[in-house]
Amino acid sequence: MVSSVCAVLALAAAANAKLAPISSRVGAVRAPAPAASKALATYGGGYNEWAKNNANANGMILGAVKTAAADFLAQLGGDGPFDLKRNMLFFAFGAIYLGAFQYWYQVNIFKKIFTATERWTSESIGEKLKDGQGQLELLGQMILNAGVLMGIYLPTFYLFKAVFFSDCGPVSCFTDTWEKYTSSLAKDIPPLLQCWVPADFVCFSVPLYLRIPIRHIVSFCWTIYFSYVQAK
Repeated sequence: MVSSVCAVLALAAAANAKLAPISSRVGAVRAPAPAASKALATYGGGYNEWAKNNANANGMILGAVKTAAADFLAQLGGDGPFDLKRNMLFFAFGAIYLGAFQYWYQVNIFKKIFTATERWTSESIGEKLKDGQGQLELLGQMILNAGVLMGIYLPTFYLFKAVFFSDCGPVSCFTDTWEKYTSSLAKDIPPLLQCWVPADFVCFSVPLYLRIPIRHIVSFCWTIYFSYVQAK
């Protein structure tokens, strides 16, 4: 598996070398007008500072809005009327699980378990090819996150769904969740892993500040698919 990681990184290095001339041409494009640049710097810098100082709140807002928007698009592609309650389910799940819990364990906890994370994510591709510990920890993060997705993400989603769409009590909600989770494993796990294993390879290799934004992009596409499947 480690050799496979090296092979993929080598391919990425080759692709990066081919793209280098393009970046030089892009740099020749005329810069924005001074007023526009100043406005972008002011508002962009203000948001960046707020997001840096309020990482959890920022993650919850992005997770909620992104997940609800993905469900909205999935519903637009369906045949039935718009289901606001279903959309609120995805909004709440996006805020609590994807926004708060995901940030907590993938940034804070993973950094403590996998001690080479900061070094690995700041290395160039050439340096990554020589970093055996980083490669092993990348593999470990991918395996651990796959376990979290299968063992926490899916049952948590079905628990939210039971709370939103049934009249179950505190105990029966967990019973309903377990029955739905176990009966859906065979159809849920293959697409889940097909999406997130390659995505995690990228997410756990890029600089830390890009980890959650990239996950939000992939998660947006995944949520559209998952929402569509859940509606069937």
